[in-house]
Amino acid sequence: MPRDARSGTAAPRTGPVVLRRGLTASLSAAVLSVISVVAPGPFGVPAVGRAPACPVATVTAEPVTGVPWPQTRYAPERLGTLATGAGVTVAVVDSGVDPRHPQLRGRVLDGVDLLDPGGDGTDDCAGHGTAVASIIAAGRRPDTSFTGLAPAARILPVRVSEQQVIEGRESGRTVRPEEFARAIRWAVDHGAQVLNLSVVLYADVPAVRSAIRYAVDRDVVVVAAAGNLHGDGDPRPYPAAYAGVIGVGAITADGGLADFSQVGPYVDVVAPGSDVIAAVPGRGHRRTAGTSYATPFVAATAALLRQYRPELTAGQVADRIAATADPARGAGPGSGYGAGVLNPYRAVSETPPGRPVTPTVLSGDDPAGPGLAAREVRRSAARDRALLVAGSVSAVVVLAVLLALVLPRGTRRGWRPADPD
Repeated sequence: MPRDARSGTAAPRTGPVVLRRGLTASLSAAVLSVISVVAPGPFGVPAVGRAPACPVATVTAEPVTGVPWPQTRYAPERLGTLATGAGVTVAVVDSGVDPRHPQLRGRVLDGVDLLDPGGDGTDDCAGHGTAVASIIAAGRRPDTSFTGLAPAARILPVRVSEQQVIEGRESGRTVRPEEFARAIRWAVDHGAQVLNLSVVLYADVPAVRSAIRYAVDRDVVVVAAAGNLHGDGDPRPYPAAYAGVIGVGAITADGGLADFSQVGPYVDVVAPGSDVIAAVPGRGHRRTAGTSYATPFVAATAALLRQYRPELTAGQVADRIAATADPARGAGPGSGYGAGVLNPYRAVSETPPGRPVTPTVLSGDDPAGPGLAAREVRRSAARDRALLVAGSVSAVVVLAVLLALVLPRGTRRGWRPADPD
C-alpha cells in the first residue's frame, strides 16, 4: 500500500477546524469524535440487559430479517473453513463494548475505561463500540443471520467516548486527544495485535501521531475510519492519514462509494459502510451507516490473516489486504476507493498479484500457509520413500547380476579356488 503519501501533516488552515457535523473547535482544543451515521426511521424493540447511567438516549434495537448484504457478500461461513480469528486480540478503541450481548458473550476481555476511570471498558452508553465489535467477532446464533467475519477473535475494549447521533446531532462526551493517545498505547501494551479505530480527529496531534508510531513499531495492524465529511470538503482525518495506518472508506450495497465517505490519499481500501446491520448493547441489532462500520470489516480481515498467516508482519498484512482488494470504478491513490473493495477470502487464500511465491515454506508470499507446509512435508517424505525403494531395487538387480555370473562358475569348479596364473 502507498505509505509514503501518508506521512505528511495537515496543511495549515485559518479559522476553526471542523471536527464533526455541527461542531467546530480550534486546533489546540481538538476533540475526538466517533463517526457514525445512524440510519433514520424506527428501530422497534428497545435494547435490554445492562443499562449504565447515560446522559444520552437509549440505544434501540430491531430484529434481523434476511441475510444482511455484507454477510451475503463476504460469506463468513466460507471464511470459517480457513480462519476464524482464533487466538487474535483486536482492540476496539471506542465507546466501550457490552459483553452481555448473546453474540459477543465470551469474546470480550476486560479492558479499560479512560472516559470514566475505574471501569473495564464494558459499559457502552452509545452502542457504537458494541456495534463495531460485533462486525468483527459476533458469533453464530440460530435466531439471526448476522455474524462477524472473525467470530473467534478476542475483543479488547478501550472506552474513550459516549457519543451518539440523536435526531441528526452528535451528543455525548469524549476524551481529549492526549487520552486517546494513551488509549492506543494501553491497547498495544495489553496484547492487541490489531487496533480498530472507528474514531477521528480532524487535527494532527503530536501525542496521537506518536502513539500510532508506537503501535506500528510494535507490529500491530492499525485500521482507522476515513471519516464521514465528504460533503464538508474532506478535511484530513487522523489517525487514518498517518503512515502505517490502513484508512477505510465506505461503499453501498451496489458497490458505489457512500455519499458521506471521504476521498483522499488516506483511503487505502473500502468496505461495506451503508445499511449495515450490527449488534446493540443488551441484545438485538440495528441498521446503521458510516466509515465507522466499514473499518471493522478490515480489522476482522486482519485478524483472520494474523491467525492463518502468523509469520506475516503488520506491514505485510496491510499490503496483502490492499493487493487482494477487488477492482472498483475510480480506484487508485487519492480516490475514495483506495486500492479497491475489501475481499477477505482473497486476502487469506490468494497470493497477491504480481508477487511470485518463494520456494521457502511459510515465506512472506506463501499463499497457503500451514496447508502448503504440510504438503511440502508429505512430498519430502514421498521423495525419501521413492529414493529408498529405488536404492533397494538397484541393490537387488546388482545382486542378481552377480549371482548369475558367479553361481555357474562356482558350480563347475565344485566351489574350489581358481588355479593361480
